[in-house]
Amino acid sequence: MELASAKAVVSGGASGLGFATAERVIAAGGHAVLFDVNDEQGDKSAAELGESALYLHTDVADEAAVRESAQKAAEFMGGISLAVNCAGVLMPGRALGKDGPMPAEKFAKAVQVNLIGSFIVAKEAAALMQQNDANDDGERGVIISTASIAAFEGQIGQAAYSASKGGVVGMMLPLAREFAGIGIRVNTIAPGIFLTPMIAQLPEEIQQSLGAQIPFPSRLGKPAEYAELVASIYGNPMINGETIRLDGAIRMQPT
Repeated sequence: MELASAKAVVSGGASGLGFATAERVIAAGGHAVLFDVNDEQGDKSAAELGESALYLHTDVADEAAVRESAQKAAEFMGGISLAVNCAGVLMPGRALGKDGPMPAEKFAKAVQVNLIGSFIVAKEAAALMQQNDANDDGERGVIISTASIAAFEGQIGQAAYSASKGGVVGMMLPLAREFAGIGIRVNTIAPGIFLTPMIAQLPEEIQQSLGAQIPFPSRLGKPAEYAELVASIYGNPMINGETIRLDGAIRMQPT
């Protein structure tokens, strides 16, 4: 599929990996709708991207809200051909912390946003993608969710986050197999340590320390590099049912 004609919805699109993805799509000539809950940043980001972008306040954990936003996005762009899940929360904490056992609500929040939210966006986007005309390969759309290397090497304090991201990896293949019949590909990207707004708030010495842990290149990942992988997946019809690590060969230690 050609990125120049992409009609993308990007959750978590106001900043970080999501914004970089929307920026890449629009730079190629496509359109993008940003789903986020940060209205101030969302409006600012959409304005920066120009007339080919739209921001919609959307809580990905709210099924009705996602369905409504997906419909509005399809009306704005004339359909949806790409959905990228970048919305997420960390919810760090030990199962047995200094204040006692972790509240189950905290664990559930990570699952609700990271896993269930990704599922909601995926299935609502697919419901609209199936209405698209197929290209010569029979393709109608592409769905890409964001997992994490924590899905495979979760550190101490990442039980909730790792479980939610492991679920994102686990649901990808069943969705890819199900949606194959309607010409929709489903893939997952598992990023390592990237320079997102959250990481950017850390002191410079900590950022450098994190980057030094990556074998090569020994630096933090750039959001534009994530966006470039999205573009590659979108353009290559044989990439389907895959989880692709984007991590500079890092393998996380327990702490």
